[in-house]
Amino acid sequence: MEPDLFTAAAEERQSQEPNRSPLAVRMRPRTLEEVAGQRRLLGAGSPLWRLVAGAGGPAATSSVILWGPPGTGKTTLAYVISQATDKRFVELSAITAGVKEVRAVIESARRETGASGRETTLFLDEIHRFSKAQQDSLLPAVENRWITLIAATTENPFFSVISPLLSRSLLLTLESLTEDDVRELLRRAVADERGLAGAVTLAEDAEEHLVRIAGGDARKALTALEAAAGSALELGEADVRLETVEQAVDKAAVRYDRDGDQHYDVASALIKSIRGSDVDAALHYLARMIEAGEDPRFIARRLMISASEDIGLADPNALPIAVAATQAVAMIGFPEASLTLSHAVIALALAPKSNAATVAIGEALADVRKGLVGPVPPHLRDGHYAGAKKLGHAQGYVYPHDLPDGVAAQQYAPDAVHGRTYYRPTRRGGESRYADIADWVRGKLRGQ
Repeated sequence: MEPDLFTAAAEERQSQEPNRSPLAVRMRPRTLEEVAGQRRLLGAGSPLWRLVAGAGGPAATSSVILWGPPGTGKTTLAYVISQATDKRFVELSAITAGVKEVRAVIESARRETGASGRETTLFLDEIHRFSKAQQDSLLPAVENRWITLIAATTENPFFSVISPLLSRSLLLTLESLTEDDVRELLRRAVADERGLAGAVTLAEDAEEHLVRIAGGDARKALTALEAAAGSALELGEADVRLETVEQAVDKAAVRYDRDGDQHYDVASALIKSIRGSDVDAALHYLARMIEAGEDPRFIARRLMISASEDIGLADPNALPIAVAATQAVAMIGFPEASLTLSHAVIALALAPKSNAATVAIGEALADVRKGLVGPVPPHLRDGHYAGAKKLGHAQGYVYPHDLPDGVAAQQYAPDAVHGRTYYRPTRRGGESRYADIADWVRGKLRGQ
């Protein structure tokens, strides 16, 4: 039996026994309009839209690589494309298929095209699991357009897909669904005849919990909804409550309103625990934020602020660690980003603390706001234009690099704040070094 016949048989069984199919399968979109999220890729005129609509030009016949996290609609888009075109649709998984199966599909496609003119679309899931040699076997068919390849991967294709195949395909990047996308999907599944057909209602707090635990994964959201609805119906209840969802998915709801007091209270507690060097309390609040589905970028931004506000030069590595964590979080996302955030929180909590940088800029800003500014001393003014010398600009300026110790005893601040001390370093951690340097430099500048 050819691979496409396996697919046809599965679809026939699904149509005969729809209630036995998982909710995520029953709710699989039939058109692009039903696809949740991915608005950027689905707009009129986009390559994906042209592929589905059958518009002319290269985009309508190009092979496609769909790259994105689990549950973002890669398989769904492949099915939509297959249903919207007249092409034969064959599905293979790189987990179970090999070169033999791929060659069988290609040969079958060539025969079908020669006999009836009907083209073939091959959907290859998890293509990153294919070795280089296995991916090489696809090249002649893609190059000669014996098949239209739609390949799906959760891994970066620039590392997991061979370059010749990439260059012959359109690379489309899918993003995790937004909370609104998941919410819309859940409500549709509750009401739609293919889904729960209104057999249950979903309480607001239960819906929010499902949205949070989904983490932008449509399949996870629908699987959890199906489990919760099944539990409610077994209990003879028509309303799916938060408690029902918690029991069905074995995941307690964290009381955490990202738009209300709890959002700011827990975030504040995280930062204050870091400031107080209580690493265990800091990790607790971090875990609460992660489990509640907080945006990891928000957490990372707060850590960058904390690194300067509460640590500063007491540990000069604190800010680079926080910045690196922010960059890593943006690249990997949850769940792996929880490891990076834990790394950063532990480092910041156990670092020596100093708010000297915070106090310094605060006092400097206060003076400026009070009007203590004054003109820039003439010897510091720009002297790189015609007429500057006549105005006395840059005259008498001493170039510090010409001096043995690199410090010139000249006035830098305006008269209004000359002699003021803003930065008062502590003797904690690495800042003790800066304290010694600051004392020595100020003595030289002030002739002490």
